[in-house]
Amino acid sequence: MSANTSWQSDIRKDHPRIFLNRDIISSVRERASGVCADHFKAMKEYAIGPPPDLEWAVIDRPPPLEDGTEVRDWGHQIMGMGLVQMIEPNADTLSDIVRKLRASSTYYHACYDANESVNWYGFSRAACLCALDWIWEDLSQELRQEVGLSLLEHVDQGLHKPDIHRRNGSDYRSGYYGAPSLAWFSGLLLYEEGIDDERAERFLQKGYEDHLNLFKHRAATSGDDGGEASPTLGYSFGEYPLAQWNFLHTLYSATGREIAGDWPHIRMFPNYIIWNWLPGDLEFGYGDTVHIDNKMRTHWMHTHMSHIMHYFGKSYPEWAGLGRYVRDLANAEFHADRWPVYPFLLTELENAPPAQTPDLLPPARHFENLGQIFMRSGNGPDATHALFACGGSLKSHRHYDATHFIIFKNGYLALDSGTRNGNTDNLQNYYAQTVAHNCLLIKMPDEPPSPYWNGEVFGQAGGQNQTVGSEVLAFETSKAFTYVAGDATRTYREEKCSQVVRQFIFIPPDHFVIFDRVDSTQPEYLKTWLLHHANEPTISENLWSSDQQGGRIVVQTLLPVDAVLNKVGGPGKEFLADGVNYAIDAGPSQYIIDKQYPIGKIEYEEIPELMGRWRMEVTPGTARNSDLFLHLVHVGDLDLDPTDEEAQIEVSDRDVRLEFSTDNRQVAIRLSSTGEVSGKIRILDGDRVIVDKDLSRGVLPQAGLATMPEQEWQK
Repeated sequence: MSANTSWQSDIRKDHPRIFLNRDIISSVRERASGVCADHFKAMKEYAIGPPPDLEWAVIDRPPPLEDGTEVRDWGHQIMGMGLVQMIEPNADTLSDIVRKLRASSTYYHACYDANESVNWYGFSRAACLCALDWIWEDLSQELRQEVGLSLLEHVDQGLHKPDIHRRNGSDYRSGYYGAPSLAWFSGLLLYEEGIDDERAERFLQKGYEDHLNLFKHRAATSGDDGGEASPTLGYSFGEYPLAQWNFLHTLYSATGREIAGDWPHIRMFPNYIIWNWLPGDLEFGYGDTVHIDNKMRTHWMHTHMSHIMHYFGKSYPEWAGLGRYVRDLANAEFHADRWPVYPFLLTELENAPPAQTPDLLPPARHFENLGQIFMRSGNGPDATHALFACGGSLKSHRHYDATHFIIFKNGYLALDSGTRNGNTDNLQNYYAQTVAHNCLLIKMPDEPPSPYWNGEVFGQAGGQNQTVGSEVLAFETSKAFTYVAGDATRTYREEKCSQVVRQFIFIPPDHFVIFDRVDSTQPEYLKTWLLHHANEPTISENLWSSDQQGGRIVVQTLLPVDAVLNKVGGPGKEFLADGVNYAIDAGPSQYIIDKQYPIGKIEYEEIPELMGRWRMEVTPGTARNSDLFLHLVHVGDLDLDPTDEEAQIEVSDRDVRLEFSTDNRQVAIRLSSTGEVSGKIRILDGDRVIVDKDLSRGVLPQAGLATMPEQEWQK
């Protein structure tokens, strides 16, 4: 079936048409002297200032052009200069842009001639294409032909030339900010300009279809919950959304088509941000996060939330208000050196509704397509937060971590360990593997490794071999408790595993019950229950505790009855996997060395706590096919007394019964140990029954903010 190209008839014949057009420029000039005056000043200073000292590509740069212009990547400054020229036309600025466009194009070709990529991101080259479009009407046909064709040829090589070292070919399923993203900008620039019409139209259509696929993919990822194309926040809160904003702006400027309303999933992005935001402006550290400080990445947050305010302020004022609330939390600004055009185009920004505080959020939120369930006891600085990973379909920067959980209260008390920092063998051999997570291992001899990016995986510690395939069997939440049941069986090799099911119950404000049913195909396949900590745990019989910052976690192993507890970690043993410690200061992996990535050896006087320097391992005392693991977790501040913990259990052939107290409440839980995954919970406050019900066997549907009716909070 031939592609639909009818939309191309709407492309305006004149220039500019990328981000700007003749109808938009007057508004841009007005904003530059008004609400965007400070941004315009900062952008102008950057644009005419000195170039950056370092460049991403490692090549022998060609000599300066005949006019003396240094051959380098001027792209980001050229975009600023192009905007300055549109706002304050000047013959000298125009000449400078042309010189630097020629120099940049020469540099881009020199990189590809050396089989080296210009940059991981295509942003600077897109900036050149934009600037050329903006000054197009001021150039001779000879100059248009020379510079336009040179940039088009570079885009073509980025798409088709083999063996370009470190080329980013990311498609619509990820960030779409590498070489493929340039097809759209080049096609839009040269469409029907008589320079290379066939190639320009081909790239234009490719870019158009790629962007539509990107929107479809992200709409499916977001669902009715919100979110982006990766659960790793450095990506989804960083550069990933930029492709959306660029397409919305440029399609409108070129054709007059406004399509943001066709993709209402975008408006819910703030919902995902709110659930990931921990006290102290921190995040959980899930996925490919470096685990140095786990600070919330807010570099682009102002830009992203401003777009939501602009595009949805009238159609969805409550979401635009939430976007403003998140933007205020981020306390950031637009960038003068990257995509500085945005604030001049966001003409509805000043009309957006005021910040809306996310009141009456539920105690837990299931982002089903991202495979994450967030829980919290409240919104204050001392609140308890948890993340449970299960389900979802995204593979982008996702680890082998089905049914993994993270717990935060005044610190990271159960954490995601390892690091990608320095691209050492820790990344693919430990950090991404199940052994680095709060999961279960089943050790089968001679099991093949589970591959991950960054190079060869040398061993298999007994973890999962699939990053997707787990299933949320049940989910419910109320003020009294949150319950999740997750089946991770399909993420393990069927040759070794016939069942791994975890039931995870949060009893606010500070207690968790974790029950695992684990069946191996052979009794001798050792099962290991894992819990990772920042600092060394203190063990007393079947109980241990560990501290981080101002928080403490106390854990009781209640099953297996013959459990063996072992703490692993400390200097030289922090990142053990299959008998090997993958040190973070060993230098980059061989894969990184072979690829000649400019990544050096990292050094720390002390390994950062948030990389997880210790872990607890719980194993059965006797080999058997089927095992049950039951743990009671209590978190609090540093005054929490481990000796105060008491719990009673009763085990039958069909179920396990647990009773314990939390504050002034008594909790009784029954969990099935065979057959259908089920259970019952009863919570008393003195003589008053708070809850007495069967645990859900289905998944509670949630949509949007999923705010709870006020009467639910008043119960």
